[in-house]
Amino acid sequence: MSPENVVPPPLPVVWRPKTGRIVAYGFAVVLMVGAVVMAVFLPPPFTLADKVAVVALAGVVAGVLHLLGRCRVEADEQGITLVNALRVHRYEWPEVLSVTLAEGEPWAKIDFADGMTLGAMGLQGSEKGRTVRQVRELAALIRERGEAREHG
Repeated sequence: MSPENVVPPPLPVVWRPKTGRIVAYGFAVVLMVGAVVMAVFLPPPFTLADKVAVVALAGVVAGVLHLLGRCRVEADEQGITLVNALRVHRYEWPEVLSVTLAEGEPWAKIDFADGMTLGAMGLQGSEKGRTVRQVRELAALIRERGEAREHG
């Protein structure tokens, strides 16, 4: 099926990476469990403060992993929301021009009417066919809602 023949999915829709979430949250859980177990069994001369510090450091790393695991692209009637690791961006449909996924790129890129291009970390190139399908669905929504409303 060619990209132009893809039927837009019903709204609202959320696209998120599968593997990236499993890895990020899986490592976060293993890290926290390991830190708590280690803190419980740390022998003297380690103090309570040392044990708390071990768990706190693991919590900080788990927090960073959460930032990576939360990445997604959401589409609703009004527009799209890009949830990347550090920032959340919201755009109305007429502002969205296109979405592309170049071979070998870590994630899709979305072009906007103001000239800005943002990476969509929720559409990860490492998931190959799954992401190609998701990018085509988003492109169909952009054709239907962005360009059509702007020119119609």
